[in-house]
Amino acid sequence: MRIIATGGTFDKHYDELRGELTFKDSHLPGILKQARLTTPIVLEINQLIDSLHMQDANRRHILAACEAAPENQIVVIHGTDTMTQTARVLGAAQLAKTIVLTGAMIPYAIQGSDALFNLGFACAAAQLLPPGVYIAMNGQIFAWDNVHKNTQTGVFEVGG
Repeated sequence: MRIIATGGTFDKHYDELRGELTFKDSHLPGILKQARLTTPIVLEINQLIDSLHMQDANRRHILAACEAAPENQIVVIHGTDTMTQTARVLGAAQLAKTIVLTGAMIPYAIQGSDALFNLGFACAAAQLLPPGVYIAMNGQIFAWDNVHKNTQTGVFEVGG
């Protein structure tokens, strides 16, 4: 399985000098040790960006990484604000791979984060689902073309 990190809230750090959440290094190497996954994992740091700043070029970079990956099971760590847009790009490409996007509403480094659960859930989904593109959030799996983030409740729901 390949895990492609693209940033998002999942990987943010608290910068005490600036008093804000920023990117430094990915938390994923430590998270993968903590998760004790026994399936072979290749971690690829694709980019570390807030999904609100993600442009078409960033999405093409993620698509290229998925196309180039020799693995057929891929988890993409992505910011939740524009995750559905990236899922649409990946879904339209119709790759013969199982690609599962996930993220977090609370950064991994902050107590109460949903990052570890979402990563484990997405890894399980990538191993069990047929080829296609999915979003795994809030303990649910959504097809790439039938999901949206409800910005009022902060959860993903069925419907485009």
